[in-house]
Amino acid sequence: MAQDVEDDLAGGDPSVELSSNRTAMSFERTAMSSDRTLMAVVRTSLSLIGFGFTIYTFFHSLHEQFGRPQSGAASRFSLILIGLGVLLLTLGILNHLRETKARRNRRARLYRHHLIRHVEKVKPSSAVVVAILLLLAGLFAVLRILFSFGPL
Repeated sequence: MAQDVEDDLAGGDPSVELSSNRTAMSFERTAMSSDRTLMAVVRTSLSLIGFGFTIYTFFHSLHEQFGRPQSGAASRFSLILIGLGVLLLTLGILNHLRETKARRNRRARLYRHHLIRHVEKVKPSSAVVVAILLLLAGLFAVLRILFSFGPL
């Protein structure tokens, strides 16, 4: 019976098994930290894109209601805010994907050396899905302002 337990341990040693578990858990914490960082980028980008589109909509509605000439400065400022949000989001997504790939490669290397039990399971990240959807919304906002199409 004791032999069966030792065969289940990584390296046949309880201390190696504990170390392997701690290492695997540290990879999980790193993955969650990376997702939190991406969500912070999403929040900041959402604010920039939202403020930019709100400013554009406000000045556009003033133009329609009171016939005031639409300020080109307001449109440019709106585009700058939305553009910054889209740029920040793009860089955040790319950084997250690059970090995820590097983390998975490190974990696979440890797996090949039999220091951990399994490689990381590839599963879709809800943070990446939300970030990509917001990126599309930001791009549509830019197109809406530049080419004046779609609902306002």
